[in-house]
Amino acid sequence: MTLPAGKAPILIGNPVSPYVRKVLVACAVKGLKPQLDPIVPFMGNDAFTAVSPLRRVPVWMDDQVTLSDSTVILEYLEDRYPAPAMMPKSPADRARARWLEEYADTRIGDVFIWRLFYQSIIRPFVWQEETDAAVVTQAREVEGPEIFDYIERELPSQGFLFGDLTNADVALAVSFANARWSRFEPDPARWPKLVAWLAKMDQETPLGALNRAGSKVLKAHPAEHRALLPQLGLEVSERSWAGAVPKRGVFSV
Repeated sequence: MTLPAGKAPILIGNPVSPYVRKVLVACAVKGLKPQLDPIVPFMGNDAFTAVSPLRRVPVWMDDQVTLSDSTVILEYLEDRYPAPAMMPKSPADRARARWLEEYADTRIGDVFIWRLFYQSIIRPFVWQEETDAAVVTQAREVEGPEIFDYIERELPSQGFLFGDLTNADVALAVSFANARWSRFEPDPARWPKLVAWLAKMDQETPLGALNRAGSKVLKAHPAEHRALLPQLGLEVSERSWAGAVPKRGVFSV
């Protein structure tokens, strides 16, 4: 499915999702204004499955493509709208940036989203299931600190990873808001570079405003999300891919 030429792009997904905010940051930097259908993936209808076979967000639609993976979407946006660049220039730096984004999408996403945010918020409130306390404890006491240690080592003494803001910075940072909403944050005494870098991301990039928007959406009833987004500076699509009954995705637990 693609949209008619001249139509604004559509981004399916709720700003509570770090992967949706990840794409929205790139859009803000590049001056793109997609219309948002703020569904959570669990509430997608059958048409949503057709555009996102794994039933995950975000889904990007424009006059040329429909894509359903945040990294692929960012690569497409970088190719189609190369200025301002969101990737470093040298081959070595570009390779490292891709690795850090992969680490963020897999390892950080697994721990912060599936083991903390999903267990603490989605599982009890969407599925009415008990939180697995052992999974949460392991994430807080072992896996989360390991992630903090790794990012602390990878960060420069100051500034962004590669000088200017890149997709790698955004990918690494977005899930920290979801961890914070799950009441888990790095200690500035133990991880000073990480905490300073997160503050820079919040204060000097579009991610800060998008995290605050996600926090407000998280606190609102799903039925209120479409009306809330314009108040947060986000445009809303005419069509919605929302369903009435929650459905598990391929990787849901």
